[in-house]
Amino acid sequence: MIYCCVGYCSTVPSLTYGSRSSDADSQGASLGASRDLLNNDNELDSRGDEWSEAKALEDNVMSASLNESESKKLPQAIIIGVKKGGTRALLEFLRLHPDVRAVGAEPHFFDRNYDKGLEWYRELMPKSSDGQLTMEKTPSYFVTKEVPSRIYTMSKDTKLIVVVRDPVTRAISDYTQTHSKKPDIPSFESLTFKNVSAGLIDTTWSAVQIGMYAKHLERWLQYFPMDQLLFVSGERLISDPAGEMARVQDFLGLRRVITEKYFHFNPAKGFPCLKRPEGNSKPHCLGKTKGRTHPNIDPEVVQRLRDFYRPFNNKFYHLTGHHFDWD
Repeated sequence: MIYCCVGYCSTVPSLTYGSRSSDADSQGASLGASRDLLNNDNELDSRGDEWSEAKALEDNVMSASLNESESKKLPQAIIIGVKKGGTRALLEFLRLHPDVRAVGAEPHFFDRNYDKGLEWYRELMPKSSDGQLTMEKTPSYFVTKEVPSRIYTMSKDTKLIVVVRDPVTRAISDYTQTHSKKPDIPSFESLTFKNVSAGLIDTTWSAVQIGMYAKHLERWLQYFPMDQLLFVSGERLISDPAGEMARVQDFLGLRRVITEKYFHFNPAKGFPCLKRPEGNSKPHCLGKTKGRTHPNIDPEVVQRLRDFYRPFNNKFYHLTGHHFDWD
């Protein structure tokens, strides 16, 4: 599967939603040969593209026609994670909905700018009218200890969305992005282990730690009931974007506006791009990069990571009541 909606133009590894693989060697080869499908979560904020420009023009036209009753509101829903999961894709899909108003850049209010106060945060939000939903996304929220209590203090009714992805693929994607910016960093293998010979995984490395989803979720459940959290499959967001968007719109109490007609699938490569349902305009693939090639990872390292994550995955499946089939 190839994904070019927000800068993902690359083959998906065999770690897909609803599928299993028991061959560590084939997994390692697939991971190594794969290109990063979900690697532009943070980079699109600064790049921009044709679709973003068109959306901005449309927003300006809409803003010009807004009545005086519109105002900036604190978000009623937040995409809180995870990094390298597909949060940028989800946000861009949601921004197509007429009842959603969302911040394009990541505010990082609850983890980095909390001391600036809620009024500062509110001013970052776009204006919205009654009946419209204000949203933002900052993937680091999910793994930051202080954030659940802070969001709860703002509003205990906030709806929370987490885009999750196979933690092994996510870790490699995370490393690949860092390596592209800092080519001199140590190898993936050396960063993964505290002690290579003993096979002891270094859980202090953020690329590993983020994928321990159950550990982070337990912290959120101290403040929010499960029915206020929605877990979106990053894999299905690629293979069945309309299906996942139906779940998201239902969760947010939105009309099912974003349907199959908004997605154009390249018949040769099988990737979804966004299109406007009316007119004959060319589909827009929202990123200019074509993904990054993952480094070749030793299959034994992949298997050790898979073994490490298995109990965390199983607990996550139990807590959410949903099996993502990452093992």
